[in-house]
Formats: sequence, C-alpha cells, structure tokens
Amino acid sequence: MGIAFKPNIDDLRESPAKYIAQKVLQNANNEEYYIVEPNINSHKVFKLTHYSDAINKADIIAFLVAHKEFKTLKLGSDKVVLDFCGIVD
Repeated sequence: MGIAFKPNIDDLRESPAKYIAQKVLQNANNEEYYIVEPNINSHKVFKLTHYSDAINKADIIAFLVAHKEFKTLKLGSDKVVLDFCGIVD
C-alpha cells in the first residue's frame, strides 16, 4: 500500500517503498500481489490496483506509505497487517 517517496505525492523517484515492491515481485512464485498507489493512475512496471479492491482481495496488507486514503480504511480482523508507516492505531 503506497509506493511514492512520501505521503500524498505522486513522485516515485528514490522511493524506498518502490524498491521494496520490486524486490517482493522479483521473488514471487506465482502468488498474486496488489500494488497500490492512489496518487498515480498507471505505471510502466507495476500493475496498479485501487486500494479498496486490494483491501478486499488481499490476505496480507503491507502499508509502506502513509497516504491519507489509507487512514480511513476499515480492515477486517481476518487480515494480516504489516504497518511500516503508522496507519493502524
């Protein structure tokens, strides 16, 4: 959830979150991943998913950037949440 350099911007240059997403996808073994970046519409490398779709479909949710859209999401208790940026209270 989030690949921008910092919250609420569309700049992906030098983004640690983008690097993490690339590494995860390189090691994917036919697993399905949802890459979410609400501040851009498309990307040349990543197939982007709307955050509400990703929340509904994913079993594990990793918050990498604290975008404002993520702060109001309702997360089910059936989700494993990895919060690296302070989204979840």
